[in-house]
Amino acid sequence: MRHFDLSPLYRSTVGFDRLFTLLDQVSGVEAANSYPPYNIERTGENDYRISVAVAGFAEEDLAIETRENTLIIKGAKEGRGDEAGKSEVLHQGIAARAFERRFQLADHVSVTGASLKNGLLHVDLVREIPEASKPRRIQIGAGKLVEASKAA
Repeated sequence: MRHFDLSPLYRSTVGFDRLFTLLDQVSGVEAANSYPPYNIERTGENDYRISVAVAGFAEEDLAIETRENTLIIKGAKEGRGDEAGKSEVLHQGIAARAFERRFQLADHVSVTGASLKNGLLHVDLVREIPEASKPRRIQIGAGKLVEASKAA
């Protein structure tokens, strides 16, 4: 069994801290369940994209939902009787089996959109930190605190 050290990724991926913790906890299970393959990308300072390889699936075969900081992507091919009678599959290298992928999202991460292009399902995420949680710079004045400009 392979062991991957994900610690270098911890520094560069803000928003997926829980995901890496879960991957560390279930490293053997996650490696065995690798269908369908996926990428997690950082597209901006607070923007992320999950790309899932779903070759052979149409939009109506896929479902995306979020529930309690969990993103769930499901795929199931509906049995199409008219297509089954037209041809016989001699070798099936493109998997079309049903799947369910779960991603644990960090606090304040929400889904902004999804698209299906060239066999890849792209799910766009954004991390929106509430104003109360953002760091603020406080200027020390003459005996009283005066709030300075908010840090970005």
